[in-house]
Amino acid sequence: MENINDTYFDGYYKDIWRSIIPDELTVKEVDFMLSYFSLQPGNKILDLLCGYGRHAIALAKKGMSITAIDNLIDYINEIKQAAIKENLPIIALQADVLTYEPDQLFDLVICMGNSLNFFNADDTQRLLRNISLHLEKGGCLLINSWSIAEIAIKNFKDRSWNNIGDKKFLVESQFLFHPTRIESEHFILTADEKTETKKAIDYIFSINEMEAMLNAAGFILKEIYSIPGRKKFTVGEPRSYFVAEKS
Repeated sequence: MENINDTYFDGYYKDIWRSIIPDELTVKEVDFMLSYFSLQPGNKILDLLCGYGRHAIALAKKGMSITAIDNLIDYINEIKQAAIKENLPIIALQADVLTYEPDQLFDLVICMGNSLNFFNADDTQRLLRNISLHLEKGGCLLINSWSIAEIAIKNFKDRSWNNIGDKKFLVESQFLFHPTRIESEHFILTADEKTETKKAIDYIFSINEMEAMLNAAGFILKEIYSIPGRKKFTVGEPRSYFVAEKS
C-alpha cells in the first residue's frame, strides 16, 4: 500500500485537491497575505509544499519574488509552465522540504493547505528551525491547518465519500494516540472498477504544542485566524491560520 505522505499528494489527488479548495478561498488567502504582511513587489516569499502553485502564481502576479518548493515533479512542472507562459518571477524546485537549504533569506514563508500536518513532532520542529534560519529578522511565517486538535477533535469523521469526475474516493479514518494522529486509508474507485488504496497520516498538535514548537524555533506566535480576513480563531472552526514572527 502506497503512503500518500511519501508523495504528499500525487496525481490522483490533483482533482480532489482542487475540488475541496475553491478559487475564491485562494483569492481571499492571497488578499490577506498582501494586506496583513504589507507585501510589496520584490518581496521574497518561500512557498513550502506549494502544490500546484495556487498561492505562488497568484503572489507572483502581484510582483512578489517567489520560490516554490514541492517534492512532486508534476506540480513543479505545472508551475514552471505557468511561470514561462506569463513571465512570472517564480523559481520552482522539486526538493524534500526537510533537507532543502535555500541560498537566500525570505521576507515571508508560507506553508498552506494543511501541509505541515504531514510531519511528526520531530520533523515539524526540524522544519520550523530551518525556516527560521532562512527568514529575515522580523520576517513572518504563515501556516494554514485544519488538523490542529481544536479542529480535528470536533470535526473528525471515520468515513467520507467524494465523487469527482469518473472516480469515487472513499476515506476511512482512525483517531489514534501516542503520537496523536489521524490515520486514513484512501480507496480510489474508477469507472472501470479498478481500485487503488493509499494510506495517509495527519499528525495532530494542539495550539499550545504548536506555539511551543514555534517558540523553540525562534518564533513568536502573533495570532491565529479562522478565515482569511482577520477573524480570530475559535474552537471548532474548519481551518486555522497561524501567524508567527521571527524574534
